[in-house]
Amino acid sequence: MPLIDRDDCALVIIDVQSDFYPPGRLDVDRQRFHDMVRRIVWITALADRLGIPVVVTEEDPAGSGHTVPEIRDALPATAVTLPKNAFAVWDNPGIAAAIEATDRSTMVLTGIETDICVAHSAIRLHQSGRRVAVVDDAVYSPGPAHERGLRRLAGEGIETLSAKELFYDWVRTIEEANAFHDTHADLAVPPGVRL
Repeated sequence: MPLIDRDDCALVIIDVQSDFYPPGRLDVDRQRFHDMVRRIVWITALADRLGIPVVVTEEDPAGSGHTVPEIRDALPATAVTLPKNAFAVWDNPGIAAAIEATDRSTMVLTGIETDICVAHSAIRLHQSGRRVAVVDDAVYSPGPAHERGLRRLAGEGIETLSAKELFYDWVRTIEEANAFHDTHADLAVPPGVRL
């Protein structure tokens, strides 16, 4: 697959909400979830600084809360946050319109859950003719559902890559990577990402 062109992609953050996994959910690996959130914060800050549009979804915000504060605080002023009722982002008319409004043909997906909302979204966006790339270390489902979701994506021909790989696709050269680090030294690299 070709490299991801930052001038032709949008970032879609799916349902990373404060009450999605209440404390009673004992199957949730809280450290893995927290690490995923930190990677999404970092990717969101990268997108902001590189001028990449961001669309955020919230499934049933009345019941699952709003986007976690760490991600909300990293969102660019131009980001759009919309409620989601169908599992696939493309099946929600308002979200589909926001995606179309980015005028980008590559969608980079992060969020939860890998096997349901992320998978449904990736498959439907792919069917709509868009290129889709799922950041495999910036998506999450509890237990074996995460790996099952990644296998389903692979079976559907959906690309996956890491947050690190995404960064290097976006900057492309040593000179630009070094310039980015020099200019944005405040942007801490999250756990599991070695640049």
